[in-house]
Amino acid sequence: MAKKKSADEPLGKSEYLERLSPLHLELADVARWLQHSGRRLVVLLEGRDTAGKGGVAHAISETLNPRQCRVVALDKPSERERTQWYFQRYVPHLPAAGEIVLFDRSWYNRAGVEAVMGFCSATDVKAFLEQAPRFERLLVDDGVLLFKYWLTVDQAQQEERFAERLADPLKRWKLSEIDVQARERYADYGRARDTMLEATHSKHAPWTLVDFNDQRRGRLSLIRHLLDHLPARRVPESKIKFPPLEHAPQKEKFRGPLKPIKSAD
Repeated sequence: MAKKKSADEPLGKSEYLERLSPLHLELADVARWLQHSGRRLVVLLEGRDTAGKGGVAHAISETLNPRQCRVVALDKPSERERTQWYFQRYVPHLPAAGEIVLFDRSWYNRAGVEAVMGFCSATDVKAFLEQAPRFERLLVDDGVLLFKYWLTVDQAQQEERFAERLADPLKRWKLSEIDVQARERYADYGRARDTMLEATHSKHAPWTLVDFNDQRRGRLSLIRHLLDHLPARRVPESKIKFPPLEHAPQKEKFRGPLKPIKSAD
């Protein structure tokens, strides 16, 4: 058996996948329990650009039923949405009974990128910081299981990831002009984050900070924390029986001119 690496060493892909596999089984248990109990789960994934929000959302959801577990990553608000109550555009994405919603960025955009980049006023930010705990209190009081995670990343790691995205044509879509401007405002984002955490960390909706300088380790840590803080969730798994076919397996045949395209070499 390979020697387990210390927390200071980057986690290799093979060890990461080995450690992720049992977590996926536990997440499957969570999904069954949610369906059985009718509970609703919301996970907010926040952090700086390149922190790894999309990656951990994928790690949680990749083996779950996409009809039950979905990732919400909203684009910038439309002109109409800008005239609405700030939280309004997020409400339609909240889960129904038995569902899981992972917000890859959430209503906390107002206290982060919008505040730092000047997309809203100081008055807007102040109102948000006062309203967010009340909004979350309503969710929790209605039975929603709400988890809020801030993914931490140092600027040196952030710069490496920006460079990787710039060099990789398959990741370049993740870059924007806002990212370029945000690089010069690392400290400003830190101050905005601290103000946000101070105002919105509550007993009913606490924040959890997770080190994502090593994204693989971060994903494992976040998923483990999520699993450890959910209620007891073991429910019997229904057994589906597949009796033998009463005839030989049949081939799929087509009438008329339509045929499958030629298979790749």
